[in-house]
Amino acid sequence: MTRALLIVDVQNDFTEGGALGVDGGDAVATGITRLLAAHAGDYAVIVASRDWHDPDSDNGGHISDAPDFVDSWPPHCIAGTEGAEYDPGLDTTAVTHHVRKGQGKPAYSMFEGVTDDGSTVAAVLAERGIETVDVVGIATDHCVRASALDALAHGQHVRVLTDLIAGVAAEPSEAALAELAHAGAELAASERA
Repeated sequence: MTRALLIVDVQNDFTEGGALGVDGGDAVATGITRLLAAHAGDYAVIVASRDWHDPDSDNGGHISDAPDFVDSWPPHCIAGTEGAEYDPGLDTTAVTHHVRKGQGKPAYSMFEGVTDDGSTVAAVLAERGIETVDVVGIATDHCVRASALDALAHGQHVRVLTDLIAGVAAEPSEAALAELAHAGAELAASERA
C-alpha cells in the first residue's frame, strides 16, 4: 500500500466560531471522520497537521493586531489554547503522524512542519514508499493549496477530495483548485477515494 491521507489544519480556530473560522469547517471535520471510519485501512499513512504558533510572539510577522489578511492574521492557533486543538468533530484515532507547523514563523504547508520526533512530512512519506496522497482539510485557498503543491513538488500523485475541504472565500478557493489541477493534481469526491 503506497497511499497516504493528508489532513490539513482541521482546528477549532479554522472551523465555525474560531478566530479565523470558515463556513463548512465543522462539516469537513465530520466528513473526514466518516471517510476514516470507512477507509482508514486504505491508507498506509495518515498525517494530520496543525498550525501551532508560539505564544507571546508575532511568529515572524504572521500574527498581528492590525492584520492585512494576506501576510498577517489575527491571533490564531496559539500553542496550548483550545483554538489550536483539533475540531471535536474530527476523530484522530486513525492518525499515524501528527505535525505541528508555524512555530515562530509563517507556515502554510504541512510540509513545513515536523512530527513530535522531528520528522518532516516528506521524510515520513519517503520512509513508507508513499506515491499517492489524498489531501483534505482547511483552508482550500491557503494551507490546503500550499500542502498539495508541496506534495506535487515532492513527486506525489495528488488527489484533492473536494467535498472534504473548505475555503476562506469562494473566488480564491476556485482559483486554488484550478491552480492545483493545472499543476497536476486530480480533483475528486471522497466517494471515489
